[in-house]
Amino acid sequence: MPAADYEIFDPRFARLIHTNAGVERLYSGCRWSEGPAYFAAGKYLVWSDIPNDRVMRFDETDGSVSTFIAPAMNQNGHYVDREGRLISCEHRGRCVSRIEIDGTRTVLADRYQGKRLNSPNDVVVKSDGSIWFTDPSYGIDSDYEGDASPHEVEGCYVYRLDPATGALDAVATDFEKPNGLAFSPDERLLYIADTGLSHRVNGPRHIRVCEVAADGRSLGTGRLFATCETGLFDGFRLDSDGRIWTSSGDGVLCYHPDGTLLGKVHIPEVVANVTFGGPKRNRLYICGTTSLYAVMLNVRGATWPKA
Repeated sequence: MPAADYEIFDPRFARLIHTNAGVERLYSGCRWSEGPAYFAAGKYLVWSDIPNDRVMRFDETDGSVSTFIAPAMNQNGHYVDREGRLISCEHRGRCVSRIEIDGTRTVLADRYQGKRLNSPNDVVVKSDGSIWFTDPSYGIDSDYEGDASPHEVEGCYVYRLDPATGALDAVATDFEKPNGLAFSPDERLLYIADTGLSHRVNGPRHIRVCEVAADGRSLGTGRLFATCETGLFDGFRLDSDGRIWTSSGDGVLCYHPDGTLLGKVHIPEVVANVTFGGPKRNRLYICGTTSLYAVMLNVRGATWPKA
């Protein structure tokens, strides 16, 4: 029954879902699904299958699935910028790259202060064109999701890449394993997951929210937004009203901007990441461990803020 796919913790969640529209499994056969990104003009979605070193493509017009890129440098997170180009986090390349309109690949950032990055994980593009990404060590911890390699940068940071100068600045250095990230619809806040529990007993398993400085180039002091009770938060996206739809160990959780847990979309696998798509941006695509899922919601994903 479709209604069984949802768990309501706050009455406000009932207005955000359609209990007659259940979760759909669109594809299965991955080892670790991650990094979904939606191309509105083409009506298709791409996502990573990191250990299998490929990026997959789901065609929304006919439901077909094909390989988009292989080999793929063990790509993880993706984002589509305002020009329709694909921004990618490469574990094996230890960089953030971009697929240009003509199909060529450009490396945007691979070093900080002369040292190789760890393994960029997730990425978002701000409306001013700046690229913000996290750089934990998952892609260099073993050969499963990249190449086992030593750290060169001393920590795992959150970075901002300047679109005009190419300068790379560390905007947050106090995370253990910074992971998913997303801006609020007005871009005044940046939410960042910390999955340090993966490497340290009692390590962080939460999302923090940081104020974006008036200059739009740096972050203020962060505060705890929410702690994951089952598994870890990984990737997430916001809807047009600022609610956070985030991965967890047993589904997708929806939080009000004030931190109240509103409800859950049950998924039968560990969820890694989500994104909004569809002609009305009201279809939530969900990357489970081995599969791609989708659910129709009564909300729309956040878009670029008005200039």
